[in-house]
Amino acid sequence: MSRVQLALNVADLEASVAFYSRLFGVEPAKRRPGYANFAVAEPPLKLVLIEGEEGQATRLDHLGVEVASTDQVSAAATRLKDAGLATFEENDTSCCYALQDKVWVHGPGQEPWEVYVVKADADRMGKGPALEATDRPGQGASPEEAATCCTEAPPQTKAAPCSCGS
Repeated sequence: MSRVQLALNVADLEASVAFYSRLFGVEPAKRRPGYANFAVAEPPLKLVLIEGEEGQATRLDHLGVEVASTDQVSAAATRLKDAGLATFEENDTSCCYALQDKVWVHGPGQEPWEVYVVKADADRMGKGPALEATDRPGQGASPEEAATCCTEAPPQTKAAPCSCGS
């Protein structure tokens, strides 16, 4: 299994969920406060909706490729490094209500791309280490944590051909 991911910041999450449910003919695979994702079989797509600010036009948050295993993430990281791209790796990170391993790169227009595997469900939106024993279901992320998940792609390294301003 491999599919392209498109993550969007949307002003009206409910209206967006209704629209994309009709557009793709499927209901969200996951719903959490301020968050929804669709696992679309045809075309193979993971559509992520992240609630943005009221009145804001929908905008690209980031792009990605979801893969089936950590080995595939590692292989992608090696391939990207060998191709001369600057990478940033995150393992056992909680982001978008999922425990993930991932590698990030940035395109020439500073667009953030991730290659990632979902290892398990998580109780937090925001970026952070693997769930700790102190994390409890339903606690979720604070607004500050949520704002750093995905919406703040990892920084470029000095070796990068371009840099991300977010």
